[in-house]
Amino acid sequence: MSRALRSRTRGALPVLLLAAGLGLSGCGGTSSDEEAAPASESGHDGHTGDAPATVEGPEDVYAGFDLAEPYRRPSFTLTDATGAAYDFQAETAGRPTLLFFGYTNCPDICPTTMADVAVALRSVDPAVAEQVQVVFVTTDPDTDSPEVLGEYLGRFDADLPVGFVGLTGNQEAVEQAQLAAGVPLAEDDGRAHSALLLLYGTDDAAHVAFDSENTSRDIATDLDVVVG
Repeated sequence: MSRALRSRTRGALPVLLLAAGLGLSGCGGTSSDEEAAPASESGHDGHTGDAPATVEGPEDVYAGFDLAEPYRRPSFTLTDATGAAYDFQAETAGRPTLLFFGYTNCPDICPTTMADVAVALRSVDPAVAEQVQVVFVTTDPDTDSPEVLGEYLGRFDADLPVGFVGLTGNQEAVEQAQLAAGVPLAEDDGRAHSALLLLYGTDDAAHVAFDSENTSRDIATDLDVVVG
């Protein structure tokens, strides 16, 4: 992704550019140049029609990407690592939540993002960390069973006050979850997927998002803002 998107002097950019620039990142060190699904087609709350949201708000409050038009907490139900149904909206309503879509065999973006999240949660005040729920939704449900997800996420959350939640389901349900969240659909059997990490606040809206160029410090800084 161009560093121009991270410039603090940039104006408001369409979220369509965010989807195309961050959107389908090919794990393994490659990036997809195929057309990403625009946010206006995603169907997630607050981002419908032909007028996409803007990425950077005028006040630039966050270390991540300020979302001038917030992403609403999506509604979808998938299967967690215990094999139980997990209603994302109901289970996380009113709670600070980090949501990411990826897959367990990803060699770079996914483990790096999860590691950054774990480092961020260890660096903030424990009273902040214990309020945050992390949810990882697989983009490769044919490979990522509940058991696989549980083992994978256990590498990152072992000493944290709140365990990470891993979700899977059939292909249609996983795609609907991505559409509900407003991220472009993964391609290449889930291996070209969104690099977007969304942070929802207690108001059930994401006012900030992160990509693979953000650091654990950026995430920690914004957790303090959102939770504090």
